[in-house]
Order: sequence, then structure tokens, then C-alpha cells
Amino acid sequence: MTNTFGRRLQMVTPAAVGDTNDQRRAASDSTDLIILPRAKDEAAPEPAPARSEAAVATLLRLRKQVLERIDPISAGSLTPELLREEIGALIHELADRAKLDLSGRVQTRLVDELVDEMIGNGPLEPLLRDERVDDILVNGPNRVFVEIAGKMQMSSVRFRDGQQLAGIAQKMAAAVGRRVDESSPLVDCRLPDGSRVNIVFPPLAIDGVCISIRKFSRRRYDLDSLVENGSFTAPVARILEIAARCRLNIVVSGGTGSGKTTLLNAMSSLIDHGERIVTIEDAAELQLQQPHVVRLETRPPNLEGNGEINQRALLRNALRMRPDRIILGECRGAEAFDMLQAMNTGHDGSICTVHANTARDALTRIENMVQMGSANLPHAAIRYQIAGALDMVVQVERMRDGQRRVTHVAEVCGMEGDIITMNDVFKFEYQNEDATGKIRGRYVTPRLRPRFEDRLRYFGLEQTWSEAMRDA
Repeated sequence: MTNTFGRRLQMVTPAAVGDTNDQRRAASDSTDLIILPRAKDEAAPEPAPARSEAAVATLLRLRKQVLERIDPISAGSLTPELLREEIGALIHELADRAKLDLSGRVQTRLVDELVDEMIGNGPLEPLLRDERVDDILVNGPNRVFVEIAGKMQMSSVRFRDGQQLAGIAQKMAAAVGRRVDESSPLVDCRLPDGSRVNIVFPPLAIDGVCISIRKFSRRRYDLDSLVENGSFTAPVARILEIAARCRLNIVVSGGTGSGKTTLLNAMSSLIDHGERIVTIEDAAELQLQQPHVVRLETRPPNLEGNGEINQRALLRNALRMRPDRIILGECRGAEAFDMLQAMNTGHDGSICTVHANTARDALTRIENMVQMGSANLPHAAIRYQIAGALDMVVQVERMRDGQRRVTHVAEVCGMEGDIITMNDVFKFEYQNEDATGKIRGRYVTPRLRPRFEDRLRYFGLEQTWSEAMRDA
């Protein structure tokens, strides 16, 4: 095969790669596979043979020579399949010239690594492709952790050095028009598949570049699939479905990684396709399936510190876009006041998420966030706004067995004096755990008549609500 890259750069002599018998044998026997722990019901892979220093040095030299032979302009014009074919041919050519006896497995792995580095995210690509991995946490070039089934563990992924890690981080940011370096060391961005990325550069990150990736789930969850997954029971799912269909204003609260966005996506799938929806996020990750969706994303400041567009500005603009519902990906600042205003002025059925440990704490956090942007408002006025705007708080939690569960569904009833009153709709009650460490529990409910009973009647869902509560 005529090599596209070989014509452009100087040929490599066999001596540059090395051809001793020990190196040939070591290179043939070595592997560079990334092996993650398998699920309990999967067969464990055979352990990779130990790699000698000679094998590592040989493969690194071969890798370096391949990169030197690749013309970046030609590579950028090729499809991934053709690029893989060309690199494979080049590796085979150089190995033959150097009399290296590389196994097919090693050659394939080397091709994958080079293609991933050129057009992908380097050593992180296998983790991004692994559907078992939920989170990828890079703490410098030599410490990469992954979360699988709610449990954190260290992976075998390593970067060559801090420079390679920094280059991959900058590539991620540049793909969505953002930058990260020592002068601008913090950035939130997303990958092309929708995965959420946070990057911290030195000098803020003392031990090297840190990357936190919340992976985009290729599976579109709905309420039924979350019931199957054990996140809640069928009666709870029915109540959440009714809340979404009858346009209740809902806050989904929980800790980091508790499943707030997944639940929000599942509930949003029940919104009528005839409604106009505007979503506002720091990094776009919602997966709404309706045909009439406008997606807005914040913009960071430029090099001069100008041009920032935050969530509050987007929310104010969204009110001029004739939305039926507004979905705020994560409420974390002064935009809470504008969100309450929207919920109180005809945008029923709006949903937002907040970080909070309990449903009651969620209301307190919203009150504090309103004060961040409107410090002169009295506490009583803010609480009346909250009580008038919100109908329901759904608390989610990632429990110690790794399962993400809805632990509390509460309605916001109104005011008694200067206190916002809430009634439980469902509350998860811990019972015990089984032999595998899986938490067991049940949902308890007082079966009270909800404050928004008139709205249920208006949408013809009053009887359905009663039946769901009776089945709990």
C-alpha cells in the first residue's frame, strides 16, 4: 500500500527503531491494554504479560517515528477509517524495516492509541467508549479514577506526561470555542457527545491538570426505565408523571452526581409536543425529545474579561421568547429570583435543579440565592415568592450502595406565619440491606389531599392521582 504520509517526510532508518533479539521478543509479548474491572457476571480477562523496559522503549521509539512520518494536513483530510488504515500500514512498514516481530494485538492497540491521540482524546477514549463508566476523574497524568455502578475505582489509564494531558484538556475546551491555560485556568465545557467537562489548570491544580468528566448517557431514560433501575417504584413514577403533565412547577434537588439531570430528562419527556420549551444551561446536556425546543448556553468572558453571558441574562431573555415552559439546568446564583418570577407569571410547568441535601434545604438554598442578587428584599417577601411559585420538590440521592434513588417527594403548601409549609407525598424509609450490600426500603405516604387539587381537576388527573396514592 502506498502510504499517504511517507511521501511527505524523511524516511526512518531501521536502526532508529532498534532491532535486537531481546527487544523484538519483548515487543512481541508486550501489551498496552487498558483493563477495567468487569461486572460480576462477566468473565475476567486474562492478565496482560509484564512489559520489560526494553519493550516499552522499543514501542515508544516506534510510536515517535510514526508520529514524525505523519503529515498533519494530510491526516486532517482523512476519515477515521482511512486514517486508521494508513497508520496501520505505516506501523507495519516501520516494524518490517526494523525487523520487529510485533503481534497483531500490539499493532492494533498502537493504531488505536495513535488515532485516538490525533483525532480523539488520547488515553481517555477507551473510557469514553466504555458504557459502564459514568464519571472519569483525572488527577494529573498518573492518577485516573472512574465510577462504575456508583463505585469509584482507579483505572490503569496513564498519560505519557503532563504535556500530553494539558494538550488533550485544551483540545476539549477548544472544540466548543473555549480556552484553558495558566492565565485562564478554569473552564466548563462539553464534549461532542454531550458529556460535561470541568478542567482545572496549574497553578490552581497543584499536582497537574485535573479533568472531571460526567459522561453523557447514550441511553435515553424515561420514568419506566428508572423504575426498572430501582430509582423509585411505579406509584412514585405515576405521581411524577402526573406532576409533569399537569404543569406543576418542580425543583429537583440533590447532591453532586445524584442523578438530578437524569430525572429531569425523564420527566421532561412527558411534556406535550405542542409546547415551546426553552432550556438554559452552563454546559448543554439536556436531552429533550420534543420538536419545539430552544437550547441556550452561557458564555464565559473573553481574554479582556468582557462578553460574559450568564444564566440570569439568558433567563431574562428567555422571557421574551414566548416560552410555554422554561427548564433551568442548574440554579446556583442570582438567577433564582428570575426563575421564581417566571414561574409566578404564566410559565407553569417550569423545572429547575439545585444542589441540596434535603427538600427543606432546597427551599432555604433558593432563598439564599435570591438574596445574592436582591439583597434588599425582606425574607418574608422572598418566602412568599417561593411558596407562590413552587408546587413540588423532588429529592434524589446517591446512596452508599451506589444506587441513585428518589428519597423524598414533597409539595410546597404555602405560608404559616413566616415559615414555608411542606407536606410529604412520598418518603423513602430505610429498612435493611441484603447479602450483596444493596439497600432495601419502602416508600411511605400520609395520603394527604394536595394543595394543587384544583389543577389536577383542571387537567382531568384528580382520579389518577388518587389511584396512584392508593396503590403506594
